Amino acid sequence: MAKTKSAPKPKKRDNRKAELLSTPVEHIDIASFDGRTIIEAWRKMSFSSRDAARAAEIFNMALADKECSTWLTLAGSTSAGGCMHVWRDMVENNMIDCIVATGASIVDMDFLEALGFRHYQAKEIPDDNLLRELYIDRIYDTYIDEDELQHVDHTTGKIANALEARPYSSREFIWEMGKWLSEGNAKKKGSLIQTCYEKGVPIFCPAFTDSSAGFGLVKHQVDRMKAKKPYMSIDAVADFRELTDVKLAAGTTALFMIGGGVPKNFAQDTVVCAEILGHEDVEVHKYAVQITVADVRDGACSSSTLKEAASWGKVSTTFEQMVFAEASSVAPIIASDAYHRGHWKKRKARNWAKLFA
Repeated sequence: MAKTKSAPKPKKRDNRKAELLSTPVEHIDIASFDGRTIIEAWRKMSFSSRDAARAAEIFNMALADKECSTWLTLAGSTSAGGCMHVWRDMVENNMIDCIVATGASIVDMDFLEALGFRHYQAKEIPDDNLLRELYIDRIYDTYIDEDELQHVDHTTGKIANALEARPYSSREFIWEMGKWLSEGNAKKKGSLIQTCYEKGVPIFCPAFTDSSAGFGLVKHQVDRMKAKKPYMSIDAVADFRELTDVKLAAGTTALFMIGGGVPKNFAQDTVVCAEILGHEDVEVHKYAVQITVADVRDGACSSSTLKEAASWGKVSTTFEQMVFAEASSVAPIIASDAYHRGHWKKRKARNWAKLFA
């Protein structure tokens, strides 16, 4: 999205912007309803309903498996659309040990709300050029205030300015963001970033700078270069190495994947990376669920299908399930089902962040 400042807006435009940004998105609470009822009904149906029921069964199997570490991968805009607290509560309730996500999911969505801002329902969608004039960014039927998003850019740069000038993995930088929030800077308590920091759950964003963080970090580097000072940077290779370290420490693993793309492929590739490093006994991901609307006919499915991934030595086909559905309508029900079945209550917290202390 463009980041150029527009001319001062007349009051009439300010009123129109306030009108469009008048209905905040409310995030669904998986504890407020019992997803087991719907999952049990879906189990007796067909098509995507039965696929989703089997996905819920596989996820519960992973949570009940005392040797298994569960990972969440996030792509797409479900956090902006109302699922932000689903992912947070899965971490808070010890259902997730590690996260691999897009930068947008973590920065533009979660960090933005941690700073006290909101996402808004687009009850009407005028011409997108008018939205640009009003400094409103649109994600389908959801709005973000671009002025607020630029505050995210500047805050990210501020955090970078306070760090030692050296390379950081995205996991390490996001840990610093969580620390900054936890030290009293959060306007909204209980963001995903802060919760993961406090629970020892590492977050990896292999394309971290493809987000508002990127703008802040570019400004950080340009300002430092102009001042002839060293600057910090994001080391994508360190991301791959560190996540592979988590896989090696975890042994048995499960993937709960929302969307696909880079986070999905990055998490799966840790098996291959470990093998290349000489660990011939590394386990493929034992359990895998993907919820996506992507298609397979272009040879992709937003990265390979789970059965295809078996040919690459990444995923077992014994406990895998593709669910071809829009994630915000299915994932909260699967998460609620898992919450109410309660296998998470007997799980040992992994605290994989300790690997990098």
